Amino acid sequence: MRFPVSPTILNWFEAGRKFKWARAHFFVGGELPARWPPAQTETLASRRFVVSMDVEKIRGAAERVAGSVGVEIVDVEWKIGKQRLLRVYIDRPPSPEQRGGSGVTHQDCEAMSEQLSVILDVEDLVPGGSYTLEVSSPGLDRKLLKLSDYEKFAGRRARVWLNEPVENLKYFEGRLAGLSDTKVRLAIKDREISFPYANIRKANLVAEF
Repeated sequence: MRFPVSPTILNWFEAGRKFKWARAHFFVGGELPARWPPAQTETLASRRFVVSMDVEKIRGAAERVAGSVGVEIVDVEWKIGKQRLLRVYIDRPPSPEQRGGSGVTHQDCEAMSEQLSVILDVEDLVPGGSYTLEVSSPGLDRKLLKLSDYEKFAGRRARVWLNEPVENLKYFEGRLAGLSDTKVRLAIKDREISFPYANIRKANLVAEF
């Protein structure tokens, strides 16, 4: 039998791993213990099981905690590989004179992790065995997930992959130039192109130093 243990808080910034990455990307993680008795879908022999996860309910819980901490939720990811991993990305809303997020601190990540882990346990939002909860900033190369992100980060360099080609290309890199209705504008060298937001497969900012 595995006895419950207190979550271990890890700080990659203090640990010194991937130092350049950690300077701009705070990370707090903790392994949360398995419940006992295990969920009905778990087999005691292998302790390997498939559990249906409602990520939107987890996102809702994260939004509630974010409001009290003073941050906003950027994204929530649930992954199953060698371990079960719940990753929550947070940012601070920009101040009136700033564009984009104003950056989160290690204390923000720690507060978010501690409060969210309690809600996840009380509301049983992550059934089954043990899992790792990670709370971090989205980083300098953050994903662009919402239409408003393309206006929010206007002037920043970005990589964009399309579903359907524009000018015979499906990949572009340039500076975000805002929106025109629901079209994303991208400045590339001495010209500007635009494409429907719905045509974007994925996009992320480019870290600039």
